[in-house]
Parts: sequence; C-alpha cells; structure tokens
Amino acid sequence: MGRKKKSKKKIALKILLLILLALIIFAGIMTYKAVKLGGGIQGFVAVTMGHDENTIKNIPKITCLLVGKSQNLTDTIIVASYNPQTQEAVMMSIPRDTFTGKDKSKATAMNKINVLYQQSPQKLLKAVNDITGLDIKNYITIDTKALRELVDAIGGVYFDVPIDMDYDDSSQELYIHLKKGYQLLDGNKAEQLVRFRKNNNFTGYSAEYGSDDYGRMRTQREFIIAALKQTVQAKNILKIGEILDIANRNVETNMEIAKLKDYLPYIINMNADNIETAALPGISEKPAEVWVFIHNKKQTQKLIGELFLGLPTDEEKEENSKINIELLYLENKKEIADKIEKDLETQGYKVTKSKVESAPKTMIINRKKMTEDQTQKISNIILNNLVQNGEDNNEFNYTIILGKDYTNN
Repeated sequence: MGRKKKSKKKIALKILLLILLALIIFAGIMTYKAVKLGGGIQGFVAVTMGHDENTIKNIPKITCLLVGKSQNLTDTIIVASYNPQTQEAVMMSIPRDTFTGKDKSKATAMNKINVLYQQSPQKLLKAVNDITGLDIKNYITIDTKALRELVDAIGGVYFDVPIDMDYDDSSQELYIHLKKGYQLLDGNKAEQLVRFRKNNNFTGYSAEYGSDDYGRMRTQREFIIAALKQTVQAKNILKIGEILDIANRNVETNMEIAKLKDYLPYIINMNADNIETAALPGISEKPAEVWVFIHNKKQTQKLIGELFLGLPTDEEKEENSKINIELLYLENKKEIADKIEKDLETQGYKVTKSKVESAPKTMIINRKKMTEDQTQKISNIILNNLVQNGEDNNEFNYTIILGKDYTNN
C-alpha cells in the first residue's frame, strides 16, 4: 500500500514538473516572439493577437474621418491618418461651420458641414473628400458617451485646461464648469472640455490660443493626444477588453472592428508627442444670414499634400535636392525600383538608378555620415530599416540596394 502511494506521488510530481516545463517553454516562445515584434508591451500584445514579424508588412496606412457626436450633433470632425510602418500620424480638424454649398451669398445653416451627418455619414464623407481632395472611404463616429466611459475606464486623463470654462445650455443638457489648470479629468469633465466653445458671458479662447472654433478644435486634438498617451500605459493594457467593449457599444463605423484591432499593438508603441496636428485653413464670413467658415482652396491643397500625401514643404524639397542617391536593383525588382525612384524624386532627392546582377540583401548604405533623422526619412520611403555605414565614393550620399528579399512596395 505504501509503495502505491509513493508511486502515485512520483507520477503526480512528474506531471507537475511536465506542466511547469511546458509553461516555461511556452513563456520562452512568447518572449522570443515578443522580442522579434519590438519587445515590451507592444511585443506581448502583438503576440497575444496572433501577429508575427511579417504582419506589419501587410497592414496599410489608414486614413479615416473621425466624428464626435452628441445627440446626433457633430461636435468634432477630424481627418486622421496613421501609418504603423513609419509610426507617423496626422490629425486635421474641420470647423463644424464649414460651408458646403455652391453659392455662399445664399448660405444658410443647412449649408454647414455639421448638418450633413444627420442626413447620412456618406454625405459627410463626400463633403470632406470634396474639400480636401482626398479619397477617404472610412469613417468612425464616437458618441460622447463613449468618451465618458473610456476616460473613466482608464482612471481619468490628466490635462491642462487652457481657460476657465463656464457655460450652461439646458436644451442640450450641457453644463460646463471647469477651472483653468492641470488636473485629472473624469469622463463627465472630459466631455465638458471637448464640447466647450464660449462662456455664458460670450468670452472664450484667446486669439493667441485660437479663438472660437479654432480654440475648440485645438483643445479637442490636444485632449485626444493626452488620452491616447495615458490609455496605452502599461497599467491599462489589461483593460483592453473593456476598452474594446466600450468601442463596440458606442462606435459607429463602416470599418470592421477586427481590422481596426490589428493596429492596436503598433499604436501602443507610437510616440503621441510626434502626432502632427492642423486645422483646415480659411476664414469665417457672414455672406448671408449666418456665419460660415470658407476654406482656402490653395492653402488646403498645400496642407493636404504635406500632411496626408507625403509631399515635402518647399524648404524640405530644397534641402533634399542637395542629396544624391544611388538606387541599385535586381531585374525582377524593376517595377518596384521605378516606384521608389518616383517617390524619392517627389521628395526632391536626386536619384541615379542602375540594375545589378546580384543583391541578396536589401539595405541602405550611408556614405557621407548623414544624420539619423535624414536617414530615417529615406528608410521610411522604402520601408526598410537595415542601415549600414559605407565608404565615401565622392558621388552619392546614400546607396539603396533592393535585394531579392525586398517585398514592401
């Protein structure tokens, strides 16, 4: 009887050891995969979601329309883009009074862009595309209820309220009472912040900060950045399920939530301080019975090119024109090489393209000790981060080699 008990204990011990060994091996595999995917929180979230080192290569840049609404009124309209491969993000606000009619001398309240969402999200999307010249296909509408729940779920958001805010509107059940200064905002106060425009005594944001809608839009963009930075902190990673549940209940979109989730591991690693922000250029006018915002078409085209199409500013183009690049490619990479050549020349770089017989590895060779920032710009264009220093050949600043392993185009 004693031998049987000992035998059972040995078997139980072996099973326990096997389980522990399996857990150790599993943890090792997960850690290895996480390191390959960037390590840290990003790596572990990516692994948990089933990503591998090739996943990011197939996740495209996303450009969409972000709409914040309350009681079916659009308080926030933002064109946003995010590129997980370059970690670049942009937000451009569109004033809710933007004129969308044909003849501004006959402008009415029904010609304002914020009215269109009530008709259909597609009409709002079309108007934004007409104004910007972009071809945005996706929209994400977030109810202010979602904002309140999200902010409360992450324990509040620390934010520097720019001015004292004091406004009451019983028709909207909107009561705003905030003091100026850095403070922790709960969901209710966060909603007050992003919906504020003017005080009861008609005072508001200063001209230096951005008066009226410009001040409001600036506050909205800066709050989004602050909320993003605080949402992706380690303490909130375990709340991802709750955050996604809030999104499912309060977000309207023509995108698949599953596709949006693919961007999550990479957004975690994004430096929110590097998000570029802007507002649609133009002026407010009262050509008829109401005030409307008339966008400046020329300035809008220039801004859209720089922010969303990757076009350089005049200063950047002039600086890039001093840089000579040698582009080497294999015969079967010619089509890709032609596209990269065009992309580089659009940025102002001078490119000399040549075919080579052998190139096993894609790389960027820095031949003249160019700065890290300048090298990163080149790397972002070809979406490859393998950089090495090379000999100065007195002709080129960089040599780019498109090897047989090159797949991004």
